[in-house]
Amino acid sequence: MVGSSKTTSKVALLLGGPSSERDVSLATGRACAAALREAGYNVIEVDADRDLAARLAEIEPDVVFNALHGPYGEDGVVQGMLEWMGLPYTHSGVLASALAMDKQRSKEIFKAAGLPVVQSILAPKPDVMAGHVMQPPYVVKPNNEGSSVGVYLVHDVANGPPQLSRDMPDIVMVETFAPGRELTVTVMGDRALTVTDILTDGWYDYDAKYKEGGSRHVVPADLPAQIFEACMEMAKRAHDALGCRGVSRTDFRWDEARGLDGLIILEVNTQPGMTGTSLTPEQGQAVGISFPDFCAWMVEDASCGR
Repeated sequence: MVGSSKTTSKVALLLGGPSSERDVSLATGRACAAALREAGYNVIEVDADRDLAARLAEIEPDVVFNALHGPYGEDGVVQGMLEWMGLPYTHSGVLASALAMDKQRSKEIFKAAGLPVVQSILAPKPDVMAGHVMQPPYVVKPNNEGSSVGVYLVHDVANGPPQLSRDMPDIVMVETFAPGRELTVTVMGDRALTVTDILTDGWYDYDAKYKEGGSRHVVPADLPAQIFEACMEMAKRAHDALGCRGVSRTDFRWDEARGLDGLIILEVNTQPGMTGTSLTPEQGQAVGISFPDFCAWMVEDASCGR
């Protein structure tokens, strides 16, 4: 695709923003901007703030590349503004973005679609800190954050409940801990790319995701054919169940001792990271799609609507 004629030329690339994932968004945005320039696009980087609509009206882009992460940029808010302005944008639309960001609601949709998930509840933060609201081991996390921001693992030998930080929201998600290997699959349009096995020395937390050497990726994953194919198929079904478009990434846990019954979906990311250590561009490269071509495809796939 690089070097071919473009149906669009001026790309406003949104990055940064006000969420707790600002640093990740800046890294994603800068990497994607460089790749798009290599692919021949005129890219204008826009740090998203309260003047975003006015800035976009001034730029008059042909398309908006959304490299934001977290609340406002990933949950349907910016998407709604872009639709109101009539600007084509990358990634999923308003509804799919909002549903995927709401972990409990997306789980309900997966379950209704026959996809495997673990038990989870929403509980007031004071209740979670006062006593075990679920039999350990379990995980406590915000219901609408990504990148392993604010995730607590409560082990089965824990004497007491977790003491959550002030930054945690008033209502949190508590879910049964799913043991096993961390797997992930990127969906690009109507195609699941491949499976990555994520290897870490401990919990797959924020540092493991974004710091150099924090994790090791085996791509394609060395898995039994049945598990590999199930991951690919379930990722596409999850993508479709939420109504996603463009690129998404579905994260799994697989308990080898339980075979296919040990494979569960953790969540779908409608705006997966695109940094130097990110899984999605790495999967693209594994199936022969260069990073500039990947980003260019996303621009050409952009839409103003669902």
